[in-house]
Amino acid sequence: MNKIFDIIQSNRAGHGKGIYAVCTAHQMVLEAALRQGKKDGSPVLIEATANQVNQFGGYTGMTPADFVPYIESIAKKVGFPAADIILGGDHLGPVVWCEESALDAMAKARDLVASYVRAGFKKIHLDTSMACADDPIELDDDLVARRAAELCEVAERTAIECFAQSDLLYVVGTEVPPPGGATEAMDNLQVTPVSAVMKTVQAHKTEFLDRGLSDAWSRVVGLVVQPGVEFNHSSVHNYQSAESVNLSALIRDLPNMVYEAHSTDYQAPSAYLELVRDHFAILKVGPQLTFALREVLFALSHIEDALVAERQRSNLREQCELIMLENPKSWQRYYPSEEPQGQLCRRYSYSDRIRYYWNDPAIEGATAQLIANLEALDIPPPLLNQYLPQQYTALRAGELLSSPKSLIQHYIMQVTACYAAACLGAACLGE
Repeated sequence: MNKIFDIIQSNRAGHGKGIYAVCTAHQMVLEAALRQGKKDGSPVLIEATANQVNQFGGYTGMTPADFVPYIESIAKKVGFPAADIILGGDHLGPVVWCEESALDAMAKARDLVASYVRAGFKKIHLDTSMACADDPIELDDDLVARRAAELCEVAERTAIECFAQSDLLYVVGTEVPPPGGATEAMDNLQVTPVSAVMKTVQAHKTEFLDRGLSDAWSRVVGLVVQPGVEFNHSSVHNYQSAESVNLSALIRDLPNMVYEAHSTDYQAPSAYLELVRDHFAILKVGPQLTFALREVLFALSHIEDALVAERQRSNLREQCELIMLENPKSWQRYYPSEEPQGQLCRRYSYSDRIRYYWNDPAIEGATAQLIANLEALDIPPPLLNQYLPQQYTALRAGELLSSPKSLIQHYIMQVTACYAAACLGAACLGE
């Protein structure tokens, strides 16, 4: 864990360094992120969320013990050293089981945390900010901290049992945005007040120390606060550095800590530099990566329409719509039901609920057919320019092959490149 700890200490010292967390389980996205890390010579932080990967399989069908070799196999393919991968668990707590009683949900959360630690995850985000079925609608800081300390105790005990020591790093906080973006208007989005930060820190410190977790408390390196960034279906709340001046100044009073910024997707490249400079040294990105994946796959499907006979096409766009309508569980609560707004959101929303469907067998098959169809052809450069102009430019410059897999990787890496540049203290070339 020295790699991430060193980055955090460098940021606290004002050197403008940070790290971004890749929050996805999609193979093509992970491959792009690891290629970015290889290009930069930097470690790659990959995080699995509790609903993606858990002891029951999550929506990916993977347990934490499954996820680790899955990541290692992708790293081997890319030629990225496994030792430079940092694995994190995101939103570890009762979030998946909030419709159950707190007693039952926390029991499952304890098992969840233990399964992540046992599998070798080293960065643990303890998220107990959500209310369970028999809780009040809003939880106070003391209860959130008490539950976080309870899960930390499980994590520490599991690490010592499995590895004879604990070098786990923790992230805590009470102002945790919902995974995957907001579902409503963002008119009242407020930067976390300094007084709320201090109250949160003190509540967690008290609970940790009361449980004999003083060593673990010294390894709490991240605090989730609201820096004033968020997105919903069709809009993005842009970061305003001037609104976070007090939070930035507070870092000197929070030993070993930086801020962890969630929902940073879709910000302007300059905003990432400002966030890192303002001590939001851990930047979470997830939906923007799979949004880019969807964009490039849909663009390729339009190219396919122009080149491939109708009976041989993958019909990827139509297949995605069909499967989402047949299985609405992962989008129905979040998107409008009326049309055409519903279809617009299913296909193009920033919240990118389509990401829950890429591992559906029918959609996987359509994606594979799309790639195979285009691999068998030479894409005419003018057609490539019509749908993927930046990739066309790279092709003309001799920086890229026109194979569909190369185009996909290059497109996704437009996102990772901006995060990587900001975390290395440099401006993104795409700005």
